[in-house]
Amino acid sequence: MTRLQPLFSHPQTINIKTFLLVLLLASILQVPISTAPPIRLVVEAWVPPTLTLAPPPTFGLASFLFPVRSAKVVTSSDLLLMEESKNKNNKNPAAPVVSSSSLLYQTELAKASDFFVDAFWTAKVGGGTNQLSDSQRKELQRSQLAEFRKRYGPNRLVQKSQFFMVRQQQQQQQQQQQQQQQQQQQQQQQQQQQRDANAVNDAILACAGIELDAIRNGSVSSPVLLERSAPLMSNLAVARSYRRRGLAELLVQAVEDYVCETWPDQDACYLLVEARNRGAVKLYQKLGYQTLWSDDQAQTLLPQRSGELAMVPTVIVCMKKKLRKKRGKGIFSWFR
Repeated sequence: MTRLQPLFSHPQTINIKTFLLVLLLASILQVPISTAPPIRLVVEAWVPPTLTLAPPPTFGLASFLFPVRSAKVVTSSDLLLMEESKNKNNKNPAAPVVSSSSLLYQTELAKASDFFVDAFWTAKVGGGTNQLSDSQRKELQRSQLAEFRKRYGPNRLVQKSQFFMVRQQQQQQQQQQQQQQQQQQQQQQQQQQQRDANAVNDAILACAGIELDAIRNGSVSSPVLLERSAPLMSNLAVARSYRRRGLAELLVQAVEDYVCETWPDQDACYLLVEARNRGAVKLYQKLGYQTLWSDDQAQTLLPQRSGELAMVPTVIVCMKKKLRKKRGKGIFSWFR
């Protein structure tokens, strides 16, 4: 049988195209190639075509390894719609009509403020106490609820603000919903009442707010304005046991989607964050937010281990992200 002898007696450098051509000819002619000395292949550089993509949603590794099951985003508008639905379905004319500023909405806002105190003010970045005293907790809950009512109250829900909560259904509630889905003859009114009950009883895992507010230039107290009215995201907090699992990213995405859909004339979103909260700053940078200015003369409230609530110096960073309107869904939403 004819055997193809080595062409070189020492290591040689040949082009990859030449090497592949030799292999192709040997395969066609069915000629075995004897063991040849080492050959160093030179692969010509290939430049792939460029394609501009918008960055896909960024989530931490834990969000894939330990995903939060049955998490859903509920807004303050959803709560008002639930309460209005209850009023319409009330068949008892003697029963009092519940206003949209009480009961369900106010109860949920109070729950959100209590959650925020635990998730944000307890062990606050900067040396805050790990355990709030009774007086600290009561004062923070009172002031936080007053702030939430001012920022996200029913009188501002029309076009001025929105409050978001990530909630997780409890195991018992999931089983109840599965049983209800199997009962095809259940009336629509009963289904609505059960959905309302689930929204109230679900555990809050994270929260955030968005409002149209004045954006100042250079410091939080500057009289000079960058924007007279622009979307300002605030009060973002995640339960400690659910951090680094993608909930903050989920909330930020929901807020940005709301801005694009509700305020189409707005093309940017702003936020204020303490510079020493490095985890939050890094997260916002990863999501596309850029620093506009830093205020090193600012102050913030910090719960002390002595049981007091003291104002301490801090550095406030103003960040901004340019928002782009989505053109599609899924992977196509990455294209611009």
